[in-house]
Amino acid sequence: MNKQIVVETAVLLANSSGSWQTLTLTELATVLDVRVPSLYNHVQGQEGLRRELALYGLKALLTAVRHAAIAKVGQEALVAIAHAYRAFAQANPGIYALTLQAPASDDNELQQLSSELVALIALLLNSFSLTGDAALHAIRGLRSLLHGFVSLEMGGGFGLPLDLDESFRQMVMVYLQGLATG
Repeated sequence: MNKQIVVETAVLLANSSGSWQTLTLTELATVLDVRVPSLYNHVQGQEGLRRELALYGLKALLTAVRHAAIAKVGQEALVAIAHAYRAFAQANPGIYALTLQAPASDDNELQQLSSELVALIALLLNSFSLTGDAALHAIRGLRSLLHGFVSLEMGGGFGLPLDLDESFRQMVMVYLQGLATG
């Protein structure tokens, strides 16, 4: 057993239950067929496990959006990133929420990953002539829009018999058109 096995097992358990908050070290130890004290060789208790799940989630999200943006620019890249974000949330309902929290100011690794994600989106917003604070406001808006949609979707908040993929596409396009016309 190593840290990677512990974290990946925790991710699977969190995603299968739909929430990292219900995952306990006892449950994780049971699944791994070890005693709880053995987990402390790999994670620093429940809070350490939460951090490792957040780290795993941010790395996976960053990888997904980077991959989605390859060979694309501007609006096309941002649309691809929006779809990758949604797909990540759908595939990772148990750890998705951990990617939303601002990292502690003394957690350099989480800070770095968050900064890389923001920098990637800010770079793509250059095609809309958005830089500095204007780009950060646009990033906040996009993040809020995407989070709102996936949260409603994951929570069963869309009851009408209407194509969710089309609703998502239109929502993203309207937002990006708004950025373009500023």
